[in-house]
Amino acid sequence: MTDRERLLELQDQFGIIGRSDEIIEVIETIDQVAKTDIAVLVVGESGSGKELIAKAIHNHSQRRHEPLVTVNCGAIPPGILESELFGHKKGSFTGADKERKGYFETADGGTIFLDEIGETPLETQVRLLRVIEQGEFMKVGGSENIYADVRVIAASNKDLSEQVRKNEFRKDLYYRLKAITITVPPLRRRKVDIPLLVENFATEFCKRNNIPNKGFSEEAFAELKRYDWPGNVRELRNFVESIVILEKGNRIEGEHIRRYLHKDKAFGEEAGETEYRTANLPVKMNKSVEEAERELILQQLFLMRRDLSELKSIFLGDSENISPGRQLPERISRNLPAKVLDDYHEVVDASEFEHAEEAESLQEEEAETTLLNEEVIGEVTVKDIEKELIRKTLKKNDNNRRKTAKDLDLSERTLYRKIKEYDL
Repeated sequence: MTDRERLLELQDQFGIIGRSDEIIEVIETIDQVAKTDIAVLVVGESGSGKELIAKAIHNHSQRRHEPLVTVNCGAIPPGILESELFGHKKGSFTGADKERKGYFETADGGTIFLDEIGETPLETQVRLLRVIEQGEFMKVGGSENIYADVRVIAASNKDLSEQVRKNEFRKDLYYRLKAITITVPPLRRRKVDIPLLVENFATEFCKRNNIPNKGFSEEAFAELKRYDWPGNVRELRNFVESIVILEKGNRIEGEHIRRYLHKDKAFGEEAGETEYRTANLPVKMNKSVEEAERELILQQLFLMRRDLSELKSIFLGDSENISPGRQLPERISRNLPAKVLDDYHEVVDASEFEHAEEAESLQEEEAETTLLNEEVIGEVTVKDIEKELIRKTLKKNDNNRRKTAKDLDLSERTLYRKIKEYDL
């Protein structure tokens, strides 16, 4: 058996799909480092498959019969990250009603995978370095050293060297991790692997959901290769599963790919920035699905805030803050007393001519920015929108609550309270 044949056999065991030179090089590196206990840093863009690499290293190591513990450092609030990693003593902080094991203690004898390690606070990085170098740590609130035989694999979609230069990541920990670095190539750099990935995803999904699988044509593969896949393998998998459902198991042709995949510059210079609107898609289609959904929710919040502002102006007698000629949405007007509605329309009519230029400007602005189709949206409450906005933003940030709070302009404490309130 040649070296390449052996690597391909290992690749099948790892479940890593692809025959590109870049992927074969990754497999070769895994084969070389897996048998050792040296720390490994896996770098690559979001959705490129870093966790799959960590699993392959563990499953090919001498620790494969011991646990592999995966920790998403970006999804754990900084205030409790150390407790999650190293455990805590009873009474060490409010709510610590009993002693708890941390992830390192749980992973003793096996491997711990620290995903998005670039999100860890600097003070936590000091303790991580001590565990990697000496294999010891203290529980939060404890005074005794605990020893754990753990192999550390870390991953990041950030440039850690740049974080070091900005003093956002410790230099000593960075150099300790980067002794062995595995770079996972983005999908746009290994498009030759797209047919294999698509066939695998389609076969698995159809089998799992009892859907007939008639495959993809060569033209369909060619269209898929024209797209750069910024979301990498994760985005490709989601697209394949979606199109298989939408086409009800029919053979996927090039025209199907062109119909469902967003047209933008990734398809070439002729694609342009065309916008598409249908009754069922009340958003601009030159955006990703997540961007479009978030923009739609934000637009609905904007409209509701304006409605409430105008209702407030009615009761305060402030006609300047009421948009001339604007009618209240039915979802609001039908719940208001007739007297309030009469007052509203009287104020609107009286100010219509006085504010003609402002009204024209507002109409032009609304024509450019309104993305809502009220027939599709239906009736929603502020709580419904807030809950959905938080859920979508959490999903966009891979459950990183710190990023989510920043995106939503909320304090982290407020976000945690709302997550608990909405049972997210």
